[in-house]
Amino acid sequence: MNDWVKAKVIGKHQWAEGLYSLQFDAPIADFKAGQYIKVALEIDGERIGRPYSLVNAPQDRPLEIYFNEVPEGPLTPPLSALNPGDEVWMTATAGGIFTLDTVEPAETLWLLATGTGLGVFLSILRTAEPWERFKRVILVHGVRQAADLAYGETLAEIAGRYGERFSFVAAVSRERDPGALPGRITDLLTSGQLEAQVGATIDPATSHVMLCGNSAMIKDAKAILEARGLVRHRRHAPGQYTTEQYH
Repeated sequence: MNDWVKAKVIGKHQWAEGLYSLQFDAPIADFKAGQYIKVALEIDGERIGRPYSLVNAPQDRPLEIYFNEVPEGPLTPPLSALNPGDEVWMTATAGGIFTLDTVEPAETLWLLATGTGLGVFLSILRTAEPWERFKRVILVHGVRQAADLAYGETLAEIAGRYGERFSFVAAVSRERDPGALPGRITDLLTSGQLEAQVGATIDPATSHVMLCGNSAMIKDAKAILEARGLVRHRRHAPGQYTTEQYH
């Protein structure tokens, strides 16, 4: 993943304080939904890059990433300051195995995201794969503040297309929001409130769970899932839950 190409910013959206998406035009190779590219800028004579999941489906353009600005970070403040017409470096080939390629079909696909982890699931949901392999898809997005809930129009489009086969649940942990469950995803899993909300149970016989987001959520969710008998999915040893890890 070290072959870099120039990418031009062609769109920008600020969802909330420190929360952005950028759209690019770049000649990258075909990719699979769930994969990531690296985006880099030249800063003080050094090319500094970070991995970002692609939000757009493989068949769609422009390319899109969704990210938090980390005020003390070396890359995201200048990245969030970019405007249409500016250029960045981008890896020519996407990487990662957080895809549905080797996942066994099941009754229900659970997609659990915190923060900008939502983006990768939007790419997956805009392909045929989840709808061919699962009867029902449940997307859960955990955020601290209701203002951090993003991509409402995209989620409405998916809901409009797939009807009762798709459920979306927002979880807001630091304030009350009438359209969301109160608390963290892992607490809602432990209490049973999340499953009660959608009328489905996470069970190794019927479910596959994909986790993307902050490391604390993933660590805690893994413990909860394993206590229920779910096994981590590996390419050569199929299991019932998958986690995203950038390399």
